[in-house]
Amino acid sequence: MKVTLILCVVLHATVGTSYLLDRGGAARKEKKVQYASWDDVNVIAHGLLQLGHGLKEHVDKTKSQIRDMATKIKAFNSTVAELGKQTQNLKEDGDALRAQAQRLEEQESQVLNISSELREKAEELQRERLQLHERIGKLEEKVDGILQGEGLEIHTGNYTDAGIIQWMLEAQNRRIDELVERIREQQEKVEKQNVRIRHLQSQMKQRKERSSLRRKEEEEVIFNATVEQGDSPSEVAPDCHRLFLRGERTSGVYTIQPLASQPFQVFCEMTSEGGWTVIQSRYDGSLDFDQLWQAYQSGFGSPYDEFWLGLEKIHALSAQGEYILLVELSDWRDEIESIQYQFSLGGEETNYSLYLKESSSGNLESALNTDGSGLPFSTRDKDNDLRADINCAKHLSGGWWFSNCGRSNLNGKYFSGPLPKQRHERKQGAFWKTRWGRYFPLKTTVMKIAPSEFEYKS
Repeated sequence: MKVTLILCVVLHATVGTSYLLDRGGAARKEKKVQYASWDDVNVIAHGLLQLGHGLKEHVDKTKSQIRDMATKIKAFNSTVAELGKQTQNLKEDGDALRAQAQRLEEQESQVLNISSELREKAEELQRERLQLHERIGKLEEKVDGILQGEGLEIHTGNYTDAGIIQWMLEAQNRRIDELVERIREQQEKVEKQNVRIRHLQSQMKQRKERSSLRRKEEEEVIFNATVEQGDSPSEVAPDCHRLFLRGERTSGVYTIQPLASQPFQVFCEMTSEGGWTVIQSRYDGSLDFDQLWQAYQSGFGSPYDEFWLGLEKIHALSAQGEYILLVELSDWRDEIESIQYQFSLGGEETNYSLYLKESSSGNLESALNTDGSGLPFSTRDKDNDLRADINCAKHLSGGWWFSNCGRSNLNGKYFSGPLPKQRHERKQGAFWKTRWGRYFPLKTTVMKIAPSEFEYKS
């Protein structure tokens, strides 16, 4: 509206000037040329100046809006690309799960066929056993009749017909006893095979249920992430506690996006006090934690199972402010203990050095000593520990914040069966020396973080 008014003033001044010039041309012979007044010139100049300022403000505002839109479009494109990768991974996982389900069905069919054949063989052996008993009974009756009716005897040094029959009868009895023993052994094998078949059927059923549940959860996560991030990329929560503050109360896998980071999936443990972001979980030894630097940096495993979130992601989370680290451990008697730290994690330039300030909460004595100077992370292909003579990660197992190799290693080998007899093999397990000792492997380990504002109740 303002610009339109200014243009009208300029147009009016221009028309007026042209009219004066035309009249001056007609009367040029009669009198001198008349010029525009100084006030008219000032009005025109002032109008042009205001027009220039208005255009400049409009251009600046438009540039700012374009920059904001470009930033949002860039974030949205990165989110779409990430979702595309996740969708592709889910598709590949789904194909693998379908192939695995097909193999399980084939194995189940084979097991059922073997079970049917074994049952038929057992029934056949049982029938043969009954027939043999019947034949033995008839033979004994016949022999008794011959011995009693004809008075056959066994002569000294020679066998009569009765003696031969008696000898044949004893031999037949021995064969029958052997057959009965073989039948008994076969029946035991059949019973053991049936137990094993039932166990395999139960395992296949559980695997199918877990695969179906996992696929369903992953599809729900991708759908929710697509709806949430497609509408407004800037609304993704930076951690699990922020999700809790937004109303989420169910533990499970969510998509978060810390500041200056791409979105990624994590397992959120929701409690009555707030939300924990889980960075490490071990409970059955299904995942090999003896990985190289690149794997520990980017993360490995699945948040639905055992996993390591990744040093870069943990750094992005802790760089958002003050965070606390909670370590929960259990032994094979299911005794659970924990310890809590104020912590921060440096970036790649510090080799992801860990800085801890021990908190008063928790019933477990610390086995991580950083001495305020930071403890760098080490793997067997990147030795950053404080020992000059050996590589702790290679000497033990897995990647960890090693000092002198001896106080803790929650990423060591998982021993679910009998412990190795050799001492150097036992110390490669996951351990927390200040509580259970160096040679007593742990059953479960969980590491999780939350902002310091989180009011944790141990």
